[in-house]
Amino acid sequence: MSERRRYHVGDLPGRLIREAREMLDEGGLKQLNLRALAARAGITAGSMYHHYESKTALLAELAAGGFRELRIELERADAEAGAGRRLRAWATGYFRFARREPALFSLMFDPEIAPQPTVAEARGEALRVLHRIVGEVVAVQAPPAERLDQITLAVWAASHGAATLALSAPDSPELIEDVIAGLEALFRPAEG
Repeated sequence: MSERRRYHVGDLPGRLIREAREMLDEGGLKQLNLRALAARAGITAGSMYHHYESKTALLAELAAGGFRELRIELERADAEAGAGRRLRAWATGYFRFARREPALFSLMFDPEIAPQPTVAEARGEALRVLHRIVGEVVAVQAPPAERLDQITLAVWAASHGAATLALSAPDSPELIEDVIAGLEALFRPAEG
């Protein structure tokens, strides 16, 4: 069976996502267009619309996949973290993902793509990993329960901002370490 026919039978959506990701990695979002993607996948441009109603839908699926990968990275980092180093492991995993996948990371937070339902759901799953870790880390400090969501958002915003800054200043590795050290200082149990 030819490769072209096989993709039409069962793997065309996966093939389109893989090819779109390669195009994103090679040239960024501006270089990713549907005609070039269709040609690269060996199909007609019209065939793509059987699986994705628009470029936005395809990019949303790609971004949601990025959040699923990020969640796995964060869960792995947490599982490997030693006692008292879970927040550091989460932040380091977040930074590692952003540096390894800069184009995908940027797409995941693109203002047009981020609000898409599949992206929002996948982002929420990744954020729940942080929420769980923050909840367990701050439990010893006994903050009010209603503050946990705000604390989680603050940690995520600080980490995301640092990851974004680090992408634009790759020669400043101390930036990430400084942010992690600052977060750790915030969550250090009060000495009694």
